[in-house]
Amino acid sequence: MKFNKFIFALSLAIGAYTTQAQTTDPAPVKYDQHKVFNPLFYPEKGNQYRSASGAPGAKYWQNRADYKLNVTLDTAKHRVTGTAVITYTNNSPDGLPFLWLQVDQNIYREDSRGQATSPVTGGRFTNKTYTNGDEIKGVYIIKNGKAEKVDYLITDTRMQIKLKDSLKANGQKLDIKIDYAFDVPEYGTDRMGRLNTQNGWVYEIAQWYPRMEVYDDVTGWNTIPYMGAAEFYLEYGNIDYTVTAPAGLIVAGSGELLNPAEVLSPAAMSRLAAARVSDKTVSIRDSADIASKKSYPQKANLTWHFFCKNTRDVAWAASKAFIWDAARINLPSGKKALAQSIYPIEVTGKQAWGRSTEYVKNAIELYSKEWFEYTYPVATNVAGIVGGMEYPGIVFCGWKSQAGGLWEVTNHEFGHNWFPMIVGSNERKYAWMDEGFNTFINKVDTKVFNNGEYFENQDAQKGAPDMFNPDADAIMNTPDVIQPDYLGFAAYEKPALGLTILREQILGVERFDYAFKTYIKRWAFKHPTPWDFFHSMDNAAGEDLSWFWNEWFLNTWKLDQSVKAIDYNDGDPSKGSLITVENLGEMALPLTASIKEENGKTGIVKLPAEIWQRGSVWVFPYKSTSKITLVTLDPEHKLPDTNTENNSFSGVPVAKGVTAASVIKNYLDAIGGADKVKDIKDMTINAEGTVQGVTVQVSNKYKAPDKFDYSAIAPSYNNYILLHLKGNADSVSVIQQNLPVANATKEYQRHLVDRFGFFPELDYSKAGYSITLDSTLRAVNDVLTYLVVATHPDGTRVKSYFDIKTGYKIKQITDVANSSSTEFDDYRDVNGVKIPYNIKTVLIGAPVELKVNSAVANTGLTNDMFK
Repeated sequence: MKFNKFIFALSLAIGAYTTQAQTTDPAPVKYDQHKVFNPLFYPEKGNQYRSASGAPGAKYWQNRADYKLNVTLDTAKHRVTGTAVITYTNNSPDGLPFLWLQVDQNIYREDSRGQATSPVTGGRFTNKTYTNGDEIKGVYIIKNGKAEKVDYLITDTRMQIKLKDSLKANGQKLDIKIDYAFDVPEYGTDRMGRLNTQNGWVYEIAQWYPRMEVYDDVTGWNTIPYMGAAEFYLEYGNIDYTVTAPAGLIVAGSGELLNPAEVLSPAAMSRLAAARVSDKTVSIRDSADIASKKSYPQKANLTWHFFCKNTRDVAWAASKAFIWDAARINLPSGKKALAQSIYPIEVTGKQAWGRSTEYVKNAIELYSKEWFEYTYPVATNVAGIVGGMEYPGIVFCGWKSQAGGLWEVTNHEFGHNWFPMIVGSNERKYAWMDEGFNTFINKVDTKVFNNGEYFENQDAQKGAPDMFNPDADAIMNTPDVIQPDYLGFAAYEKPALGLTILREQILGVERFDYAFKTYIKRWAFKHPTPWDFFHSMDNAAGEDLSWFWNEWFLNTWKLDQSVKAIDYNDGDPSKGSLITVENLGEMALPLTASIKEENGKTGIVKLPAEIWQRGSVWVFPYKSTSKITLVTLDPEHKLPDTNTENNSFSGVPVAKGVTAASVIKNYLDAIGGADKVKDIKDMTINAEGTVQGVTVQVSNKYKAPDKFDYSAIAPSYNNYILLHLKGNADSVSVIQQNLPVANATKEYQRHLVDRFGFFPELDYSKAGYSITLDSTLRAVNDVLTYLVVATHPDGTRVKSYFDIKTGYKIKQITDVANSSSTEFDDYRDVNGVKIPYNIKTVLIGAPVELKVNSAVANTGLTNDMFK
């Protein structure tokens, strides 16, 4: 679905040496190598069901559920009525005196546990309206062709069937018949629902039949209720189903349509045949067909018959409003499948759903080539009310998604056909085993698609303060336990970043890809646990990664690597140097150092994570030939270092005569002069960027001396407000992710004023402010800078980095919002004052690069605009 240390003593045998060290206050050491490299990480040995190598054991077993489903959609009442016949096979070694099923429609009841545990402020998984849930008309066991009523009990979203005779072990079968009905909610916790368009309702139907709970060798029955955030854990089997609906509707579902001639017009059949052999998108049903009675067989109702083989679930969509197009999918084995999209006329066009089938085709082909071949005959993308949700062979994506946002959600939801549709992990407990793995393969895919059309290079350092914030939840938690505002990190982004680091920094692409593909192949259509994944990766890659699983998935430790000192043998840089680095956080990761010398020579040193096995300090030699002017750790920002201020060390002292005041004056002169800056009474800056493929528009209004109005919205998502700040030194209102932040403290309000203030450098000479200059030059992306630390009257500290050559401010860190930094570039003139037109910052935890598209000053903004 679509967010310590031990001190290592340095000793030199003979000769004098000189030392240059960081001059900032030393950070406390939190690292303890005994905790990271714990030899007892794995809790137990392998067994006959699950091997210590990470593969299924010799006696691995798994139960099976096959379904025959027949339902009718009543579009007048928005109601589904039907019958489910389930053939359940008990392959376990245990007799089963009772069975458990999921009846997930019950989450939409007013008295549901999901409703009771939803915050009063609402949220993505909160009910907007209520239904009666799954209305069970009768439950039967079929024996010798006869249906016998059984004793059953429904508890919230679970149904227990109590058997007269236990279902025997080792392959015994049982047929269950259930008659049921439910009303389709308009908003179904963003996983199903219905959307009213100009040509009729779009129905997206999921969790639409009683489904067997999983009985496994780990916990027996898995009966965690459906409460919203946590998704599903399901058995595999074949699903044969029919949907009867009014004849004017198009119905698309998981699996293969078995009776196209009975439900499609001859013209549609001909176009569909053309699409099956075309790499270009072919229109099956266009806007003219929506109003034409010739576009479907002339009957009151039509029954659409689908079959999905070896699947854990099925879903479907229906609407008279659908435009339909399709193209061929080419699979590595030579097999073909069909990519198709159905969407209302309101969202046609190449900037919107007109490219959807292209996105579907490419996503499926790329994943199949890279990881494991797609297993379903059709891949269908549906535009509707659901923002993004996955089912086997069919996904629901937000109908207003456009361009990069539509690629992002389409690519993500179809990536789920690998996790968890093929690799059937337990989503109720371990969201990261589907969302995190999927987010990881999404990034690999996006880098390739159309030569990286929508690819954005990830800056792990920028996002680190939010991803590793003090209130972070560990990845290894159930989704319903993780705080809603951190679920995007814990389930999606943090595990994805971890796998990227494993692939690019620890194992290398070849070793990682082989191990990851081995895991997928081993557990395709089976039920792995986290430990199966960890063991499988260790064994296939030939690496004991227990230290990494421990720190990344089970804990909330942080990374803080630092350059401590540069030493020269015999005081002579030409005789080589010794560079001292420190690990100040709890986490251990590999180290990459970029080194520059005075004579222009450069070098890269890569060291494995094992350098931290002995403690928190490490010294490595470097064959320098002249004085080292700059050492930078993680120069490409691949690791989530939470304190990047100590990542670079120039060893170059600030020249005599340079003061904090002179640096500030030089900056003001560089942008136009203090007098010109003071002439700016107000300014409006508009910028644009993308966050995970979604366009974000930022408007920034200032009015001297302290008023500001900052808004960041996503226009294609109904002007969704990522962040809106408005106020002055006395009062600030805050809206984040469409919700007001109530009771913001005065301290927080003052911090916002300090962060979004209007040319604060003009105030630094006033009473109550103090400024200091660091004694050594600092580096920002290999640019040498002066670091000026300004303490405001309210105690807020602002660290500003000024380019020693141009005088421009190129980076700023404010003691607010987890100390996320903002970087500035491309200064241009506005009313005689130069401002940056390129801004790299963080929005609600996501790094974003903003390009200014307009800036005006002195337009007479009124005070009322900031209330």
